[in-house]
Amino acid sequence: MLRFKSLGSGSTGNATLIEAAGRPAFRVLVDCGLGIRQLSLRLAEAGLADSDINAIFITHEHSDHIGCARQFALRHGVPVWMSMGTYSALDKPDFDGWLRIAQDGVAIDLGGLQITPFTVPHDAREPLQLTCTDGEGKLGILTDLGHATAHVLGHLQLCDALILESNHDSAMLEASTYPFFLKQRVSGQFGHLSNEAAAQIARSVCHAGLKHLVAAHLSQQNNRPALAQELLSQALGCPSTDIVVADAGSGTPWLAL
Repeated sequence: MLRFKSLGSGSTGNATLIEAAGRPAFRVLVDCGLGIRQLSLRLAEAGLADSDINAIFITHEHSDHIGCARQFALRHGVPVWMSMGTYSALDKPDFDGWLRIAQDGVAIDLGGLQITPFTVPHDAREPLQLTCTDGEGKLGILTDLGHATAHVLGHLQLCDALILESNHDSAMLEASTYPFFLKQRVSGQFGHLSNEAAAQIARSVCHAGLKHLVAAHLSQQNNRPALAQELLSQALGCPSTDIVVADAGSGTPWLAL
């Protein structure tokens, strides 16, 4: 069985825990954008210890995603996967042998889990998002991109669960106190997905086997959970309460496939 839990999602820090059942279970942390004490606390709240993490996958170099990844990896002896572009953007720090390089479309086999990274349009050096499967269920993670390409949508077909960025309400962003350049960055082709863009993606990948849709990376200033839920539920034809929202401070409950 595959299950997953956001530990927190938003500009203050992102981390998603994926677990494949087994003896022993195997757990991957996707992004590590929290301080190391806060990460330990949220892992404990999820019923886990730091030592229960078997691997880390970093999607890109922005601070709310890289966080304490290197410190955690060196402290606990955990391999860290990222693209060469991300590694270069970090000025190639020493991971003491724990660094692994991920590539677009090249599957990574990890103890009962298979992760397939894919490139996305975002203002980072070589950003990757991913799908993950244990051979039965398929989870897609798609945040931090300005628009969905055919390449992105192709990787997200037939997901049983999807964590999908729904960053901002376009009208709220336009009316916000953000400076013009920041509004342009967020809403641009290499920025972040609006609620409307997220709904279009959800509609494109919707199928009868989709069990969970999680709205993620919501802006605290330029969005509201109910707005994201409304558009995503309309796209899927389900009640808005079926859309789980990943909170910046508490993430989500455990969700199973």
